[in-house]
Amino acid sequence: MAFELPELPYAKTAFGEIISSQTFDYHHGKHHKAYVDKTNGMLADADLEGKSLSEVIKAAKDKGNKGLFNNAAQVWNHSFYWLCLSPEQKSPSGELAARIDDDFGSHDEFLAKFKEEAVGHFASGWAWLVLDGDTLKITSLHDADSPVAHGMKPLLTLDVWEHAYYLDYQNARPDYVQTLLEKAINWEFVAKNLDGEGVSRADQKG
Repeated sequence: MAFELPELPYAKTAFGEIISSQTFDYHHGKHHKAYVDKTNGMLADADLEGKSLSEVIKAAKDKGNKGLFNNAAQVWNHSFYWLCLSPEQKSPSGELAARIDDDFGSHDEFLAKFKEEAVGHFASGWAWLVLDGDTLKITSLHDADSPVAHGMKPLLTLDVWEHAYYLDYQNARPDYVQTLLEKAINWEFVAKNLDGEGVSRADQKG
């Protein structure tokens, strides 16, 4: 069975000026869809038909199949990213809020460190909040690289490829990162991923 472009969990107009419907048209409707189509086109030659998306990513990494890895990883990365966003402004609560305070000092300090990682990441890639044992850590990965390939337990990501923000923020990556962190994160989804099962939430069956 071919992988599919997942539907957005909200309307394309739900974020107003924070993320425009035009950005969703291009980012989800064209970029993400292209990764899905290219992945499906490569599966037969890679002898991986029937494998889940996460299995394809790991196998492509192990086999050195860069084309398949880059496209399949981008399918998963983007699927996870959409789930990390919410048009309703929220804040961490409960266990997530407590662990952010424990590991970063405060929510504001966490936001500052995550912004620093996302803005300071050179060229294209992704900024991540991951669970490392019992500790929350911030990191980033280049280009299409994905936590799936490294056994990481993802909680939150922001896409820092220019196609994620250029239509709305031009080259002002700091404004994009700060606006989303303050106004558009689905903290309930992030909290769910404290169970270490974040990879499964953006996975697809083969």
